[in-house]
Amino acid sequence: MSGAEVTAVIALGSNLGDRGELLVSAVAGLAAVDGIIVEAASPVVETIALKPGGRDSSAPKYLNAVVLVRTTLAPHALLDALHVIENVHGRERGELWGNRTLDLDIVDYDGQTLHDPDLVLPHPHAHERDFVLSPWAAVDPDAVLPGHGRVADLLTSLGDLSGAVGDIHLGIGAAR
Repeated sequence: MSGAEVTAVIALGSNLGDRGELLVSAVAGLAAVDGIIVEAASPVVETIALKPGGRDSSAPKYLNAVVLVRTTLAPHALLDALHVIENVHGRERGELWGNRTLDLDIVDYDGQTLHDPDLVLPHPHAHERDFVLSPWAAVDPDAVLPGHGRVADLLTSLGDLSGAVGDIHLGIGAAR
């Protein structure tokens, strides 16, 4: 435990199985972890899979969302909790950016910067991913990605290729 309560941004994604149910279950899993309080969940968006070579329309589409949490867990302990939730939901690690039942990433942890082999904060690719920026901007219009600027501005410059999925609700309050 880090002791002090901080805010963190967690990105969720799924492109295998019952994607919507996996995201709902992941949010419930987060809320069940001691030291994590889920404050808000974004709308769910659907996007074309991103592979190392770019967008891949032949792969199953992703459902993505962002949740805002308050946590007393230190960054690595939070990451460990995310990995447990991924594993419970059948996550297999193999191919880089491969298809997956569930992917949970720490996008931001209280504005902190961290570079180590297991965890980089803020998430090193968040500023170039509409499927992170779009739901994050929806749940927190004033959000700032440390080192990159306002999330809404980043999304505007990048372009939003995601599409909202209106019938999936993650069971937590929406935008601030």
